[in-house]
Amino acid sequence: MTDPIADMLTRIRNAQAVKKPEVILPFSKFKHNLAKLLVTEGWLNDVQKIEKGKDKSYNELLIRLKYKNNGKPVMISLKKVSKPGRKIYSSHDHLPYVLNNLGIAVISTSRGLITNKKARKEKIGGEVICEIY
Repeated sequence: MTDPIADMLTRIRNAQAVKKPEVILPFSKFKHNLAKLLVTEGWLNDVQKIEKGKDKSYNELLIRLKYKNNGKPVMISLKKVSKPGRKIYSSHDHLPYVLNNLGIAVISTSRGLITNKKARKEKIGGEVICEIY
């Protein structure tokens, strides 16, 4: 697998398409931090690390998806921006506005993963990972 973040977003999209309550995927610190950011922003319900095996070498990430009262998913679109073949970097004054600032873009900065709104406020740029609305 060349792009685990794209795989994560695709698994979330596929699980929402069939209205699954949760999705399980291989663990990584980056994916865990991305999922925690989406929980704090209100796009996901919960994220948990599941430890497998005696030596805990194979861990999983359990993501609980969030739906509206009518059963439709909260996230309409999850789009990967920066790809392995083409990384997209942006300075703080050129950060993207997602859906007229109703959505978020996840930015990987020297201070960790933050949203485009917080990065603009703190005047730091970085790699644009994905856009969500």
